[in-house]
Amino acid sequence: MSIAEAGEFGLIGRIVPRLGTGETTVIGPGDDAAVVRTPDGRVVASTDVLVEGRHFRRDWCGAADVGHRAAAANLADIAAMGAVPTSLLVALCVPTGLDVGWVEGLADGLTAEAALTGATVVGGDTSSSPTLTIAVTALGDLRGAAPVRRDGAKPGDTLALAGRIGYAAAGLTVLSRGFRTPKLLVEAYRRPSIPYAAGPEAALLGATSMIDVSDGLLQDLGHIAEASGVAIDVRREAFDLPDQMRDAAKALGVDPYQWLLAGGDDHPLAATFPAGVALPPHWRPIGTVLPGTGITVDHKPWTGGLGWDHFR
Repeated sequence: MSIAEAGEFGLIGRIVPRLGTGETTVIGPGDDAAVVRTPDGRVVASTDVLVEGRHFRRDWCGAADVGHRAAAANLADIAAMGAVPTSLLVALCVPTGLDVGWVEGLADGLTAEAALTGATVVGGDTSSSPTLTIAVTALGDLRGAAPVRRDGAKPGDTLALAGRIGYAAAGLTVLSRGFRTPKLLVEAYRRPSIPYAAGPEAALLGATSMIDVSDGLLQDLGHIAEASGVAIDVRREAFDLPDQMRDAAKALGVDPYQWLLAGGDDHPLAATFPAGVALPPHWRPIGTVLPGTGITVDHKPWTGGLGWDHFR
């Protein structure tokens, strides 16, 4: 059945039962607006948009994969503030000829990714459009903690990373060259694997700054460096290079460190911590905050690409 055949309210009727409810939801989908509890009294909010052909391709990703990606892009931003995600709002613009089953798969992916953090989809909107577009807004709760911003890094701080990096960028390159393996890399592009709990954890550990690495590590670290008025040096030797990535890079003629240092879509969390803070194993030290400005790799300027820019 196409969306045109189902109609707007028929489509909504197919989506809503798949969304579930959460502890902070007072009124969920079905009214003029959702009502959610804010235990902390402050709401952390973020929004992101995915456009077909720009952020995803349906021949590369299934509907549920796109749902996971759309939710993850926003949930990671909430975690990067040191907050716990609570709710998602989703606006969906779809071609009328799209199969209803695809949208149901999208809803399942959104719901499943949100459930990893305890969040739920509480509302949204639908519209027809020649271009498939998914806009998601995420809300989160700080649970009494101060938000971790980008502007608090200080010289002497340790730079650490939680989560995998470079995998999704490698998977994108593999897919763009017409291949479907290695599976590890392709699946990493299709569905992020994000340590959401590491965000609030970093806040409790005293992180001085934090960011969701969505567009490339060096580029996103540049936002911390600029906001904090510091320099940041990254150590190449701090990164693991899995065999699948090494082999794919060799076969495709790519420097794998371009994926690690400038690739996006994995959404790990990068944070700075005061020197001497005992970090859990999943927070891997990868560099140091220094006096000055800009980003260096092994104390030298990086001559490769920095990351993704929508308008560059």
